[in-house]
Amino acid sequence: MLTLYYAPNSCALASHIALEQVGAQYETVRVDFSRSEQREPEYLRINPKGRVPALVTKCGILTETPAILSFICQLFPAAELAPLDDAFALAQFNEFNSYLCSTVHVAHAHRMRGYRWVDDPTAIAAMQKKVPQTVGDCFQLIETEMFKGPWVMGARYTACDIYLFTLAQWLEGDGVDPERFPKIADHRRRMLQLPVVGKVIAAERGSA
Repeated sequence: MLTLYYAPNSCALASHIALEQVGAQYETVRVDFSRSEQREPEYLRINPKGRVPALVTKCGILTETPAILSFICQLFPAAELAPLDDAFALAQFNEFNSYLCSTVHVAHAHRMRGYRWVDDPTAIAAMQKKVPQTVGDCFQLIETEMFKGPWVMGARYTACDIYLFTLAQWLEGDGVDPERFPKIADHRRRMLQLPVVGKVIAAERGSA
């Protein structure tokens, strides 16, 4: 049995959808950020980073969305959520997910978590002001250079689509109009029509 620690409206949604998509036997544990449960000793024993997601497996605990998605894809190869049979395509899969994690998510985090980088309130305010530009620039690059269509990697639906959808959910909150990016906006609408996506979103909202 796998156990996913998550928080609603977080990047853990990607791992949650992937687990449901592959038909894994899993359970979820909600981490209440409003009560700072991510900083409690009990959770820090699970993930010393104090963040979500964290996936408890029989082999140990995994954190970081790209690693968790890769693990799920390899644990359930029949689901074909990653091009495991093609070394170069798999590298592109990892390249895309790494960009989402290391650049897109970080640009988004400047809106609420500037304290991770600076203490000066003026600097934090400046970082927040720039978020619509930096996040918008990230999605423009995805739209024009990285999104092959109709799915991220082309004809094949993969975990990249799940991860992109998760971060695209935050666009309006970051002050970015998703309709600036027709491919990504259409992708988000199509993802929302998938039963597995609706099921997981409803489950997370019900827990909030």
